[in-house]
Amino acid sequence: MAMDIAVNVYRITERFPAEEKFGLTSQMRRSATSIASNVAEGAGRNTKKEFANFLHIAQGSLAELDTQLELATRLRYVDKNIWQEIDAMLQEEDKVLTGLIRSQKESL
Repeated sequence: MAMDIAVNVYRITERFPAEEKFGLTSQMRRSATSIASNVAEGAGRNTKKEFANFLHIAQGSLAELDTQLELATRLRYVDKNIWQEIDAMLQEEDKVLTGLIRSQKESL
């Protein structure tokens, strides 16, 4: 799911104004990429505690992306229907991350 979010963000931001290339476009792409990257890095760590920490970081990136998407929608860079679709993906990813964090902490 995290990779799908990143792919969708890249596609959405392709249509942003050129003046946003080093602003909102770049921030949104970094946030989206960070979600999947932190899950992967955490999974490659040696302890459940480290994994949980990286999952928390991924959740933080997810929250950043959610804020950035809302801003892009308010600026009319993103159609409300597209925003609703990706927002549903973000909500689902948050549930997955929360479940993974819980499972890592319970097994400590």
